[in-house]
Amino acid sequence: MQTYVALLYSIILGEGRRVVMADLKAMAEELGLKNVRTLVATGNLVFETRAGNIPELEQRLEKAFARTFGRHVDIIVRGGGDWLKLAAGNPFLAESADTADQVAVRVMRAPVPADAVDALQARAAGDEKVTWVDGDIWLFFSRERPSSRLLAAANHKRFGVGTSRNWNTVRRLAEMVGG
Repeated sequence: MQTYVALLYSIILGEGRRVVMADLKAMAEELGLKNVRTLVATGNLVFETRAGNIPELEQRLEKAFARTFGRHVDIIVRGGGDWLKLAAGNPFLAESADTADQVAVRVMRAPVPADAVDALQARAAGDEKVTWVDGDIWLFFSRERPSSRLLAAANHKRFGVGTSRNWNTVRRLAEMVGG
Protein backbone atom coordinates (compact mmCIF):
# COMPACT_ATOMS: atom_id res chain seq x y z
CA MET A 1 0.00 0.00 0.00
CA GLN A 2 1.11 3.50 -0.79
CA THR A 3 -0.04 6.74 0.81
CA TYR A 4 -1.48 9.51 -1.36
CA VAL A 5 -2.70 13.07 -0.87
CA ALA A 6 -5.67 14.31 -2.91
CA LEU A 7 -6.53 18.00 -3.14
CA LEU A 8 -9.92 19.07 -4.41
CA TYR A 9 -10.28 22.36 -6.24
CA SER A 10 -13.30 24.34 -5.03
CA ILE A 11 -15.73 22.09 -3.25
CA ILE A 12 -18.59 24.56 -3.25
CA LEU A 13 -21.48 22.78 -4.93
CA GLY A 14 -23.70 25.77 -5.42
CA GLU A 15 -25.36 28.51 -3.43
CA GLY A 16 -24.75 27.69 0.21
CA ARG A 17 -23.85 24.02 -0.45
CA ARG A 18 -20.47 22.63 0.57
CA VAL A 19 -19.18 19.11 0.63
CA VAL A 20 -19.37 17.51 4.06
CA MET A 21 -16.02 15.83 4.80
CA ALA A 22 -17.71 12.69 6.16
CA ASP A 23 -19.45 12.30 2.77
CA LEU A 24 -16.17 12.84 0.93
CA LYS A 25 -14.50 10.22 3.11
CA ALA A 26 -17.34 7.76 2.45
CA MET A 27 -17.03 8.37 -1.31
CA ALA A 28 -13.30 7.54 -1.18
CA GLU A 29 -13.93 4.43 0.88
CA GLU A 30 -16.53 3.26 -1.67
CA LEU A 31 -13.73 3.38 -4.26
CA GLY A 32 -11.82 0.88 -2.10
CA LEU A 33 -9.33 3.41 -0.73
CA LYS A 34 -8.03 2.54 2.73
CA ASN A 35 -7.28 4.52 5.89
CA VAL A 36 -9.03 7.58 4.43
CA ARG A 37 -8.60 10.78 6.42
CA THR A 38 -9.68 14.34 5.74
CA LEU A 39 -8.17 17.63 6.82
CA VAL A 40 -10.23 20.79 7.30
CA ALA A 41 -13.36 21.40 5.27
CA THR A 42 -11.63 22.48 2.06
CA GLY A 43 -11.23 19.12 0.35
CA ASN A 44 -8.03 17.44 1.49
CA LEU A 45 -7.79 13.65 1.57
CA VAL A 46 -5.02 11.33 2.70
CA PHE A 47 -5.48 7.65 1.91
CA GLU A 48 -3.76 4.41 1.05
CA THR A 49 -4.12 2.18 -1.96
CA ARG A 50 -1.99 -0.01 -4.17
CA ALA A 51 0.66 1.93 -6.04
CA GLY A 52 -0.69 2.98 -9.39
CA ASN A 53 -0.95 5.55 -12.11
CA ILE A 54 -1.71 8.98 -10.61
CA PRO A 55 -3.68 10.34 -13.61
CA GLU A 56 -5.93 7.25 -13.46
CA LEU A 57 -6.42 7.74 -9.73
CA GLU A 58 -7.33 11.40 -10.31
CA GLN A 59 -9.88 10.38 -12.96
CA ARG A 60 -11.42 7.74 -10.66
CA LEU A 61 -11.77 10.27 -7.86
CA GLU A 62 -13.19 12.96 -10.17
CA LYS A 63 -15.78 10.56 -11.65
CA ALA A 64 -16.79 9.37 -8.18
CA PHE A 65 -17.08 12.96 -7.00
CA ALA A 66 -19.32 13.90 -9.94
CA ARG A 67 -21.53 10.84 -9.33
CA THR A 68 -21.76 11.50 -5.59
CA PHE A 69 -22.07 15.29 -5.51
CA GLY A 70 -23.48 16.16 -8.93
CA ARG A 71 -20.68 18.29 -10.32
CA HIS A 72 -17.15 17.96 -11.64
CA VAL A 73 -14.28 19.08 -9.44
CA ASP A 74 -10.61 18.91 -10.43
CA ILE A 75 -8.65 16.68 -8.06
CA ILE A 76 -4.87 16.75 -7.87
CA VAL A 77 -3.18 13.66 -6.41
CA ARG A 78 0.39 13.36 -5.15
CA GLY A 79 2.16 10.32 -3.78
CA GLY A 80 3.04 10.56 -0.10
CA GLY A 81 6.76 10.83 -0.79
CA ASP A 82 6.15 13.55 -3.34
CA TRP A 83 4.04 15.44 -0.81
CA LEU A 84 6.81 15.26 1.78
CA LYS A 85 9.25 16.57 -0.86
CA LEU A 86 6.87 19.43 -1.67
CA ALA A 87 6.61 20.37 2.01
CA ALA A 88 10.38 20.13 2.50
CA GLY A 89 10.86 22.41 -0.50
CA ASN A 90 9.06 25.39 1.02
CA PRO A 91 11.20 28.34 -0.11
CA PHE A 92 9.60 30.67 2.44
CA LEU A 93 10.41 28.91 5.72
CA ALA A 94 11.28 32.12 7.55
CA GLU A 95 8.01 33.74 6.49
CA SER A 96 6.12 30.52 7.31
CA ALA A 97 7.35 30.59 10.88
CA ASP A 98 5.69 33.95 11.53
CA THR A 99 2.79 34.07 9.07
CA ALA A 100 1.99 30.55 7.86
CA ASP A 101 -1.38 31.61 6.46
CA GLN A 102 0.36 34.08 4.12
CA VAL A 103 2.48 31.38 2.47
CA ALA A 104 0.75 29.22 -0.12
CA VAL A 105 1.65 26.77 -2.82
CA ARG A 106 -0.29 26.28 -6.03
CA VAL A 107 -0.03 22.51 -6.46
CA MET A 108 -0.17 21.78 -10.16
CA ARG A 109 -1.48 18.71 -11.97
CA ALA A 110 1.15 19.20 -14.66
CA PRO A 111 4.35 21.05 -13.79
CA VAL A 112 4.48 24.62 -15.02
CA PRO A 113 7.72 25.77 -16.63
CA ALA A 114 10.04 27.77 -14.39
CA ASP A 115 9.66 30.92 -16.49
CA ALA A 116 5.87 30.85 -16.14
CA VAL A 117 6.06 32.59 -12.79
CA ASP A 118 7.70 35.64 -14.36
CA ALA A 119 4.24 36.99 -15.24
CA LEU A 120 3.23 36.71 -11.59
CA GLN A 121 6.19 38.80 -10.50
CA ALA A 122 4.62 41.80 -12.24
CA ARG A 123 1.51 41.44 -10.04
CA ALA A 124 3.44 41.07 -6.80
CA ALA A 125 3.42 44.02 -4.42
CA GLY A 126 6.73 45.11 -2.91
CA ASP A 127 6.31 42.86 0.13
CA GLU A 128 5.13 39.81 -1.84
CA LYS A 129 7.22 36.99 -3.30
CA VAL A 130 6.75 34.32 -5.96
CA THR A 131 8.96 31.38 -6.78
CA TRP A 132 8.88 28.12 -8.69
CA VAL A 133 9.84 24.80 -7.09
CA ASP A 134 9.64 21.55 -9.08
CA GLY A 135 6.72 22.72 -11.22
CA ASP A 136 4.63 24.20 -8.41
CA ILE A 137 4.22 27.90 -7.61
CA TRP A 138 4.99 29.16 -4.10
CA LEU A 139 3.63 32.53 -2.98
CA PHE A 140 4.21 34.78 -0.02
CA PHE A 141 1.41 37.33 -0.14
CA SER A 142 0.76 40.51 1.72
CA ARG A 143 -1.73 41.09 4.45
CA GLU A 144 -1.52 44.85 3.88
CA ARG A 145 -4.23 44.80 1.21
CA PRO A 146 -7.71 43.25 1.58
CA SER A 147 -6.90 40.78 -1.19
CA SER A 148 -3.70 40.01 -2.99
CA ARG A 149 -3.64 40.32 -6.78
CA LEU A 150 -1.02 37.61 -6.67
CA LEU A 151 -3.38 34.89 -5.47
CA ALA A 152 -6.03 35.78 -8.05
CA ALA A 153 -3.45 35.75 -10.85
CA ALA A 154 -2.26 32.21 -10.05
CA ASN A 155 -5.30 30.62 -11.66
CA HIS A 156 -6.43 27.78 -13.97
CA LYS A 157 -6.66 30.04 -16.99
CA ARG A 158 -3.05 31.15 -16.70
CA PHE A 159 -1.34 27.97 -15.43
CA GLY A 160 -3.66 24.99 -15.91
CA VAL A 161 -5.24 22.67 -13.38
CA GLY A 162 -3.99 23.26 -9.87
CA THR A 163 -5.16 24.29 -6.44
CA SER A 164 -3.67 26.38 -3.65
CA ARG A 165 -3.04 25.41 -0.06
CA ASN A 166 -1.54 27.53 2.69
CA TRP A 167 1.50 26.44 4.66
CA ASN A 168 -0.57 25.32 7.67
CA THR A 169 -2.45 22.85 5.46
CA VAL A 170 0.68 21.69 3.60
CA ARG A 171 2.46 21.03 6.88
CA ARG A 172 -0.49 19.23 8.48
CA LEU A 173 -0.95 17.02 5.41
CA ALA A 174 2.76 16.15 5.57
CA GLU A 175 2.28 15.16 9.21
CA MET A 176 -0.65 12.95 8.21
CA VAL A 177 1.47 11.28 5.52
CA GLY A 178 4.08 10.58 8.14
CA GLY A 179 6.75 13.21 7.63
